[in-house]
Amino acid sequence: MNNTDKERANLAGADLTRASLIGAYLVGANLQGAKLVWANLIGANLAGATLRWANLEGADLRFVNLEGADLTGANLRETKFS
Repeated sequence: MNNTDKERANLAGADLTRASLIGAYLVGANLQGAKLVWANLIGANLAGATLRWANLEGADLRFVNLEGADLTGANLRETKFS
């Protein structure tokens, strides 16, 4: 699967609790309402992604590209940023 195959992936409402998404390429992905509790997203590319109402509690977002991402209503408690 190449990068363009993963662009705009629809993961709305997905349960990705404790998932290892290190370096994941999710440009423009729909993660609305997704559960990313304690997920490891170090170095992931989430540019333009929709994370509205996503639960990112405790997620590791160090070095993540969130340019243009929509984090409206997202739970960012205990989230790690660089």
